[in-house]
Amino acid sequence: MPTYEYVCGRCGLQFEKQQSINDTPVSDCPECGGNVQRQISGGSGFIMKSSGARRRNTAKNCSLEETGRTCCGARQRCGQSSCGE
Repeated sequence: MPTYEYVCGRCGLQFEKQQSINDTPVSDCPECGGNVQRQISGGSGFIMKSSGARRRNTAKNCSLEETGRTCCGARQRCGQSSCGE
């Protein structure tokens, strides 16, 4: 569920609210009742949860050639490390 940022035009309160994309935007400030506007924000990235994503994301950091060690800490290729090095 996305988190939206709002700012009150009357008191300046800035707050966040988790809402479904289909929910009606907040229109009243929870502090003073003034009108609020939803802000444009950078949002967040997405997280890949597959085992392949871990392999792609960590392969560079656990390369024997770059770090001198494999993912399992060996100083030579052991064939058993979790990232396939």
